[in-house]
Amino acid sequence: MTDIKFAWSALGGDPAHLARVTTVAREGALEARLPVRQLARACVGACALAAAELAARRAGLGELPGVRVDDGAVAAAFHSERLLRIDGRAPVSFAPLSRFWRTADGWLRTHANYPHHRARLLRALGLPEALSVAEVAARFAELPALEAEEAVYGAGGLAVALRTPQEWGAHEQAAAVAARPLVERARLDTAPARVLPPLDSTTAPLLPAAGLRVLDLTRVLAGPVATRTLALLGADVLRVDAPWLPELPDQQADTGFGKRSATLDLGTDRGGFEELLGSADVVVTGYRPGALDRFGLSPEALIARRPGLVVAQVSAWGAYGPWGGRRGFDSLVQVATGIAATEGSAGEPGALPAQALDHGTGYLLAAAVLRALTEQSYDGHSRCVRLALARTAHWLTDGIRPEPATGTPYEGPGAWLAETDGPLGRLRHALPPVSFAGGPANWARPAVPWGSDPAVWR
Repeated sequence: MTDIKFAWSALGGDPAHLARVTTVAREGALEARLPVRQLARACVGACALAAAELAARRAGLGELPGVRVDDGAVAAAFHSERLLRIDGRAPVSFAPLSRFWRTADGWLRTHANYPHHRARLLRALGLPEALSVAEVAARFAELPALEAEEAVYGAGGLAVALRTPQEWGAHEQAAAVAARPLVERARLDTAPARVLPPLDSTTAPLLPAAGLRVLDLTRVLAGPVATRTLALLGADVLRVDAPWLPELPDQQADTGFGKRSATLDLGTDRGGFEELLGSADVVVTGYRPGALDRFGLSPEALIARRPGLVVAQVSAWGAYGPWGGRRGFDSLVQVATGIAATEGSAGEPGALPAQALDHGTGYLLAAAVLRALTEQSYDGHSRCVRLALARTAHWLTDGIRPEPATGTPYEGPGAWLAETDGPLGRLRHALPPVSFAGGPANWARPAVPWGSDPAVWR
């Protein structure tokens, strides 16, 4: 419970509520050298507690519903993108150029799942579009890792040199990350208290986010996990993407549960966006810091036009320090922060058993939104919450003490998988791990094809 207590405190939660949480430990779940299972359990537990708190507030309950955190359900959810099956087909995870590469003096990890990232990577290396992995490997082998990192980032691509924990600890970005709280929370105006329609506690399931509108401006993976969780809890979640930036189909199938999906060009259809914003309760963004500001989507600009809003932001490196404006993904943050070096062996880098930084940060982001909504119902104020994968990584590597392997042996994810038919086919998927008495056990509907909905509220 120590780690759930820390996460709950970072969210500003009442410590007395922790008594409502029970955990089911399962030995072998999310096995790693670093305490991944504890991190995952804490993030999901804090999110479930925030959901139970908001449910109790809206339903007028004298006591919070009991929260249950099962390591088996958590482990399955943290592997959701790997466990997904679409009409029996396994998803495509990483593209051929998203991998580790040997360099002249070490290792480098790239991310090139999206076509534009692949093109920028190859341009940085001076290589043509049509080429083999071996040709890219030969080019990286000629370059020092840090030189390759800077060259690729300079071209708008994504690459990070492998660093040891000590090397990361000496980096300016590491110092900037360590100086920030796990969850950054701010009040940005004096909007009046939010009046939330009451919930009927006798009607199942109890949906604490019912009636709330969430504008989802996120991409892989932490942001979509957060908004998928808000959709589970009853929110009307509308994901909006630029028409020229389609989501990867398998990613859409995994993270799109409970949501609708629309496209909108912020450069030419500002009226459409302003109409959405005008009745939104929450805006969640997952682009690199500052990327959306030119469209008037900074927290301050959004709240100036929509007082009482909750704005939630997630980024890779944080909105501060020398890397504050850089793009990033879970795999790259693991490499930079020393996690890949710690999990490696025989001189080769390794990885966590799941994209735990993404998933963990996603559940914390959803929890931060839920807590902001609860707080608003008492004392108002527009709210901004911010999280960063690198700060979650710092908690994993420096803030959680490993615990002895105890509990019932983990026998795999089978008990926490379901099959659901939908417009994308028959989906085998992980069930949601966020669980509290009377709460939902599954999403109301599966994912829809990317961009298949109109950019309007229901």
